[in-house]
Amino acid sequence: MDTTQTLIIVAVLIVALTVGLAAWLYHRRQESRRLRQRFGPEYKRAVHDLGSESKAEAELMKREARVRKFNIRPLAPADAEKFGHAWKVVQGRFVDNPREAVLQAGHLVRELMLKRGYPMTDFDRCAADLSVDHPTVVENYRAAQAISTRDERNTEQLRRALVHYRALFDELLEVNPVNEGVISPRRPMEVSS
Repeated sequence: MDTTQTLIIVAVLIVALTVGLAAWLYHRRQESRRLRQRFGPEYKRAVHDLGSESKAEAELMKREARVRKFNIRPLAPADAEKFGHAWKVVQGRFVDNPREAVLQAGHLVRELMLKRGYPMTDFDRCAADLSVDHPTVVENYRAAQAISTRDERNTEQLRRALVHYRALFDELLEVNPVNEGVISPRRPMEVSS
């Protein structure tokens, strides 16, 4: 092989590596953008907690893969009505016993999550699972849980906890009509990469 052929081969390899690297960087940038858009404030929280974007993105992709395996389903209208009524009862108890009402609200939210198909494991795992489909209200769940677990007696703090639980409750209460016998949960669209 002469020098000209060797130079051509090296040049082709350099171009191929450069194109491959550019394609990989483009894919990573698109994936980062997709995760930032899908998870919103949860993306920033994961970056802060894990210390880097790459670690946060790996964690968020693991969450997506785990939640895809769940059988998340919307409520039947009768179940939604039952949960809506139960919430009104809990909210009505707040005036007489704010602490107990907040604890009941937490139980009702967990019951609703179970009914929708979220496995109820430890709190952190539940919050992580919720963040996949409900990234804008998962922080409400964390805030309400923090208040309710510290044996709070301040009525204003308890009111905030109830409001936080309510935001998550309202989003989880979504009902999809039965369409030709098939119920399909509302899930954010997956962007194929």
